[in-house]
Amino acid sequence: MNRAIAISVFTLLTILMVGSLAAFNRTALAATTIVMDGSTTVGPIAKAFAEYYMKTHPGVNITVSESGSGNGVKSLLNGKCDIANMSRFMKPEEFRACVQKGIFPVAHTIAMDGVAVIVHPSNPVSSVSRGQLKGIYTGKITNWKQLGGPDMKIVVISRDTNSGTYETFEKKILHKEKMSSNIEYVGSNGAVRQRVQTTKAAIGYVGLGFVDKTVEAVDIDGVAPSRATVVAGTYPIARPLYMWTSGYPELGTHIHALVTLHYKEKGQEIIESLGFVPLTNY
Repeated sequence: MNRAIAISVFTLLTILMVGSLAAFNRTALAATTIVMDGSTTVGPIAKAFAEYYMKTHPGVNITVSESGSGNGVKSLLNGKCDIANMSRFMKPEEFRACVQKGIFPVAHTIAMDGVAVIVHPSNPVSSVSRGQLKGIYTGKITNWKQLGGPDMKIVVISRDTNSGTYETFEKKILHKEKMSSNIEYVGSNGAVRQRVQTTKAAIGYVGLGFVDKTVEAVDIDGVAPSRATVVAGTYPIARPLYMWTSGYPELGTHIHALVTLHYKEKGQEIIESLGFVPLTNY
C-alpha cells in the first residue's frame, strides 16, 4: 500500500471513529436525561424515585412535571417525555392514538392508592355513604345539616376533568353521572387539600398520600381510607398507579431501573413513606 493510500485509509478510519464517538456521546446523553410527566398523584413517588436515583447515579438528570394523567399520555404520544405517570389506565382511544404514531405503550403498575374524601377538621361529619357522596357531587345534597352536620352550605371541590383521580371518582362514585354546575375544580391534589383545610364547609377528594393532619378523611360506607383497607380490598375507592413507557425499556437502562424501582426494598420504602401502598403488601 503506497503512502497516499495509507493516509487516505487512516483519515477515513479517523473520521469513522470520531463519528462513532459522537454518536455514542449523543446516545449516552439521551440515556442519562429522562423526562417524566403526568399525574399529580403519582408525582410524589416519581419525584422521590428521581431524587434517590440521581443521588445513586451521578450524571443522570431526571425531571418530573405534574400536568395530569391525560397530559402525561399526550407528552408520551408527542415524544416530550420518556415516562408518563398516570393514576388511571390508558383509555382505548389514547392507546390507539399512540400506536398510530409508532408509540407502543407499556404499563408498569408501581403502587396502589385509595382516593380519600376529606373535610375540614372542625366538621363533625365523619362518615358518608357512596349514595350520599354522589348526592353531594350531583347537587342533590347541598347542606351539611342533611348529613347530620351544621347548617352550612357545602362547598364542593373536585379535581379537574383531565385528572386520573377525577376519572376514578367519577367512575366509582358518580357512575358517569354529571357533576353539579356548582362544583369548584382545581388542578392538583395539593390544591384540593389546601382549599379544604382553609374552608370549614368544604369537601374534596385526594390520593391517600395527600391526607395529613390539616384535613379529616371521612369513612365511606363505614370503611376508613387507609393502606390496610386498600390492601384488604374493602375500601370502595381504590386504584392502581402506573408509569407508562413506549415499549418495554431495555434491561440495564436508566429508564428500566426507574420503572422497576418499586420492586426493590428502597422503592417499597419510598412508596410506603409517602402514604401509598407497595405492591408487595398484596
